[in-house]
Amino acid sequence: MNIYLLMATILAIAVLMTMTGRGGGNFYVLALVLSGLAMKQAATTGQFILMFTALAGMLIFQKNRLIDWKLALIIEPPTSIMAFFGGYLSDYIDGPNLKLFFAVLLFIAGILMLIKIKERPRDRDKKIGYWHRKFHGQSYIVNLWTVIPITAMVGLASGALGISGGSFKVPLMILLCGVPMRIAVGTSSAMVAVTALMGFMGHASRGHFEPGIAIPLAAAAVIGGLIGSKFALKTKTKNLKKIFAYTTMAASIFMLVNSLMN
Repeated sequence: MNIYLLMATILAIAVLMTMTGRGGGNFYVLALVLSGLAMKQAATTGQFILMFTALAGMLIFQKNRLIDWKLALIIEPPTSIMAFFGGYLSDYIDGPNLKLFFAVLLFIAGILMLIKIKERPRDRDKKIGYWHRKFHGQSYIVNLWTVIPITAMVGLASGALGISGGSFKVPLMILLCGVPMRIAVGTSSAMVAVTALMGFMGHASRGHFEPGIAIPLAAAAVIGGLIGSKFALKTKTKNLKKIFAYTTMAASIFMLVNSLMN
């Protein structure tokens, strides 16, 4: 294992993933596995790297008031709780089949991000479970009946596979809730950090953590997270959506190949 080459790879992934509000766990895990790390150690290390990447990006997004903390506090707890259980139960979960299922969903999420969303009338859905949210000069509707169960399922699978779930959280906020792209990216970064922490704790409790490898990689990821978040602020929204869509589809292909190889 060439640690310096791996650090450079992790830094590059962190830049691209932070730009789109994703932790990039699927790419981290793939890079770690290809470098020779066992799957369970790779998943744990991936969660550790995710934690610090997201925290670095979160600092920049918060400075620019692009994190909707109320939205995050509503939809993140079920994700984080289930991510812990996903990490803890990873020894009993059928990894290849779960990867295959996730790969298909990732590809669909990527395609949906390329579709132009029509504006919904703001006077609709005035009933229990539909939260009308105003933030940073924007307004959107959060269907809690749909969002909370989906985020809980994403958390369980994310924790088990060692990924962040940001690939689903961003489309979820944009497509189902009408959240603007930059706010979705910033808010997702905050949620990814918490989900990664819970998933990491679940994995680490099983003795899968290798600090000698994880700490230098996390340091490289922090630098990438800071750079990526600054790029996100300067990139046009339509271009951010395209970057998100294409990298999501690439991630699904990588995960599909990895699943079939296993």
